[in-house]
Amino acid sequence: MSATNIIHSIPSDPLTGAISVPVYQTSTFVQEAPGLNKGFDYARSNNPTRKVLEDVVAQLEGGHSAFAFATGLAAIDAVLKLLSAGDEIIAVDDIYGGAYRLFTHVYEKLGIKVHYVDTTDAENVANVISSKTKLVWIESPTNPTLKVSDIQEISKIAKSVNALLVVDNTFASPIAQKPIALGADIIIHSGTKYIGGHSDLVAGLVVTRTKELSEKLKFVQNASGGILGPWDCFLTIRGIETLELRYRKQCDNAFAVAAFLANHEAVENVYFPGLVSHKNHDVAKRQQNGLFGGIVSFTLKEDTQEAANKFVTNTTYFKLAESLGGVKSLLCHPPQMTHASIPREKRLQSGIKDSLIRLSCGIEDSEDLINDLSQAFTTVNKTKKTGYVKH
Repeated sequence: MSATNIIHSIPSDPLTGAISVPVYQTSTFVQEAPGLNKGFDYARSNNPTRKVLEDVVAQLEGGHSAFAFATGLAAIDAVLKLLSAGDEIIAVDDIYGGAYRLFTHVYEKLGIKVHYVDTTDAENVANVISSKTKLVWIESPTNPTLKVSDIQEISKIAKSVNALLVVDNTFASPIAQKPIALGADIIIHSGTKYIGGHSDLVAGLVVTRTKELSEKLKFVQNASGGILGPWDCFLTIRGIETLELRYRKQCDNAFAVAAFLANHEAVENVYFPGLVSHKNHDVAKRQQNGLFGGIVSFTLKEDTQEAANKFVTNTTYFKLAESLGGVKSLLCHPPQMTHASIPREKRLQSGIKDSLIRLSCGIEDSEDLINDLSQAFTTVNKTKKTGYVKH
């Protein structure tokens, strides 16, 4: 969708003409008679503000329906509730730490088996898939090493055994990538990130391809109750209005930052799909509409947590914090933060080295962001010589 279409997919209020979507801060709705209402009866089941958000997100992703949840993990949990004991999942090995924790410590105890594979090679999926596989779960790009998977190819493999393909599209956003058009059955978003875009809310979104899946997810949403409240729905709608503008600027900034890091003497590896050297760069270029996202990860030649700690505590514009996708630039150290719940051995196997640092580029001037990283490298280098560490 173009910026024009995105903005005008958000309706004005038909009752009052308000240009912004009203916040319906109510728990219940007056009925004309038992069971006779204006489409809303209880706020867990539906809310006018939430309905606008869900309709807009479904349009953004080209899906049948969308569902808004209290967090990204609540959205993931809702999809997993489609499974039964004995079912199996094939999941990308470089998976978000929260999803790994949920899969391993909650759903495996309930009889769901998870196979983690490197989905950058679709053949790895084909080698593991079986009649027991009910979900193939990928992130593309992944968090935090930005692995890119061929959604269209993996979709064909999933369909060969009637498994559902779930794509976490958080990093690419609906601006760059349309997984349903590429064959996905379900899309997941952490609405906290690019869609919300201002680091002031937490939200999760699920988009479904078919009416049948929509009915199943609607039942789970209503039965489990992990809904997004009306105020956070309003904030998410507000974020969507500027999504394309923000995302394109963040992509440009990330490209400039990745080029700087790729030529820095203290950096060992740079992970960014826009670099020709990045595995499956051509796939990313094709399926992400030429946009490579606002995230850059890198490892240091001094591959230790101590070296990473020194770096992440010496930036100015890049703030040390969890999360990503907001207008202000952030950085984090996944091994100690977002992916701390993953055992070190497994983390290393999936490519998350001890010194790996993840950058989320905001909408600042790229020159300022590069200068900030440059001074951090200089400061860290000085501490090596003097022994002084910033406190």
